[in-house]
Amino acid sequence: MSQATTNEQYTNIPPEHRSENKKSFLHRWWKQVDLQLMVWPGVILIFVFAYIPMYGLLTGFVEYNIFTGARIFDNPWVGFKHFKEFFNAPRFGPIMRNTLAISLLKFLIGFPAPIILALMLNEVRNRVFKRTIQTITYLPYFMSWVIVGSIVMSLLSTENGSINMLLKGIGAIDEPINFLSMKEYFWGILVTTNVWKDIGFNSILYLAAIAGVNPSLYEAAEIDGATRFKQIYLITIPTIMPVIIIFMILQMGSLLNAGFEDILILAQNPSLRPVSDVIDTYVYRVGLQNQRYDFGVAVGLFRAVVSVTLLTIANYLARRSGNSLW
Repeated sequence: MSQATTNEQYTNIPPEHRSENKKSFLHRWWKQVDLQLMVWPGVILIFVFAYIPMYGLLTGFVEYNIFTGARIFDNPWVGFKHFKEFFNAPRFGPIMRNTLAISLLKFLIGFPAPIILALMLNEVRNRVFKRTIQTITYLPYFMSWVIVGSIVMSLLSTENGSINMLLKGIGAIDEPINFLSMKEYFWGILVTTNVWKDIGFNSILYLAAIAGVNPSLYEAAEIDGATRFKQIYLITIPTIMPVIIIFMILQMGSLLNAGFEDILILAQNPSLRPVSDVIDTYVYRVGLQNQRYDFGVAVGLFRAVVSVTLLTIANYLARRSGNSLW
């Protein structure tokens, strides 16, 4: 049905029926007034703090100088100059390589880790032991990266670090290794620290999904002689697969988000810059420290566009399995 036909039908509705439709809408709204009062403050906050500031994205298309105090439109318009400068920068290749490599490592290792932990905790029958393990694994998530970074640097210290003392004690090394100054160890340290910090809290979501599995399915499988491993493989994982797919889609959308605080704290040694410099740290160093806010905004906008594109592609592919965000 065309839009013109729809408009014509609406104009043919008698005025008294239109007023009834309005009353019906107001009546439905009033019946949901408690829900509306809960939702609209969040909608307003998102609009004020997430959408209105998008006006600042125009900074990436002008030659912006914060010290002049001029408005964005009062600065010279340069179009895609800052984007081209980023693409042609000598550091563009290493930055994109580091960003993609670290993001993929975090995804390939960090994404299945909480799923495996949730499946393991679900098999624990001793409640005291289970709650103890949950508390221990949840705790790092609530610590700031400053504290986590200090713990990692203490463990890897060349003087009294536990890792070097252990390796020397078992005869694996003769002299302490300065792990946080050697490029070949940095990615492993970074990914391991991220997994240790987030695995406990992220497993809560999957534990909640596992709790919704119908217990009768396990009982039927046990009667048929299925082992616990087969029950996990044939019942638990397929049942929580929609949740796994949704979080996988969200994770794909942040593929260019390799991290910022963790890298900034753990990669303080300048010798690590060839393997630690990612988009976020590059924006921080060039855009903020060098006060090139227009260039920093342009690089951030590029990352956001790529992330939205990847999120859309991942959602399209997941839709074929019947599970998608939209």
